[in-house]
Amino acid sequence: MSMQYAKQYAKISASSETESADPHRLIQMLIDGALAKLVVAKAMIERRDVAKKGENVSWAISIIGGLQASLDLQKGGEIAQTLNALYEYMTIRLAQASANNDASGLDEVIHLMKTIKEGWDGIRPQAVDMFKDNQASERSPA
Repeated sequence: MSMQYAKQYAKISASSETESADPHRLIQMLIDGALAKLVVAKAMIERRDVAKKGENVSWAISIIGGLQASLDLQKGGEIAQTLNALYEYMTIRLAQASANNDASGLDEVIHLMKTIKEGWDGIRPQAVDMFKDNQASERSPA
């Protein structure tokens, strides 16, 4: 019974955090979610649980697709273009790794995602300031 309550609490906690998160934090949460799914998928390869491996890889691919869809390729310049290509590569690599039960392929994508996470985490102060500035300009009369 306590495991069921723990899962319910985690779901409510995540929902609450999502509702109050700024755009930068939402991307952090997606990156963290993708990493968590990839770690579980790798463990499922090692346990030879093909169904759960597939579930987790699919979920990670969906999250990466969401990250890719959030890119503004017009305003984001070279960084957005590079991330777009990297997300595309990761999606293809995950599909290949899943099809071949290739843990090293998952490791490669985990490494790439961690690199993105480090960069994204590093710009948090600037992103929060920019978000606050944007909110303030939207509220002030023109």
